[in-house]
Amino acid sequence: MNPMLRTIAFAGFTIVSAVAAPKAYDFKDPKGVNAIQFTLDSVLEPIVGTASAVEGKVTFDPADVAASQGRIEVASASLKVPNDKMTEHLLGADWIDAGKHEDISFEFTKLESVKSIGDGKWSALAAGKFTLKGVSKEVLVPVTLSHLEGAYGKRVNKPELGGDLLVVRGVFTLLRSDFGIQPGKNEDKVAPAIQLTFALVGGAPKA
Repeated sequence: MNPMLRTIAFAGFTIVSAVAAPKAYDFKDPKGVNAIQFTLDSVLEPIVGTASAVEGKVTFDPADVAASQGRIEVASASLKVPNDKMTEHLLGADWIDAGKHEDISFEFTKLESVKSIGDGKWSALAAGKFTLKGVSKEVLVPVTLSHLEGAYGKRVNKPELGGDLLVVRGVFTLLRSDFGIQPGKNEDKVAPAIQLTFALVGGAPKA
């Protein structure tokens, strides 16, 4: 091949590779905002709480959204409800046993049913494994993803950093009986279904 053509071909390949390469987005929020809300809407005592200490990484490429994969986890001990005594019970051995099972996690290997819903936004089903109290279940979690190119530096008040953001939102429901959390007990006060609501921001600073 002509040396000049070879150089042009190599440069083109390099550019395409750089554009196509997925980025790793870190969900350990430097601003400490990321949290997951959980709701147990029982008959007598609806309970709403939060889980903070969220971290994890997701690889994402806007040119191949379905290939996204990653792991999000939260420290079990960070779960909290407004009543301190109820929080103590929640973290205890009879419920989520935070002392023995330190993390709650969701690890997904792909996105299914990906659909573009606007400029830089997609809906999808995240297929993966949810682990709670040492029990893992295969689940499909409906999510929406927003890719904000060049917004990382702006969010952390350092525009010179550049970089991108990935915002993942969703709502899904688990049964506490599936994870061995007091199945069938106290259902008038502690609902059998746990609804999880999340809106998490992951950052990829400019390399």
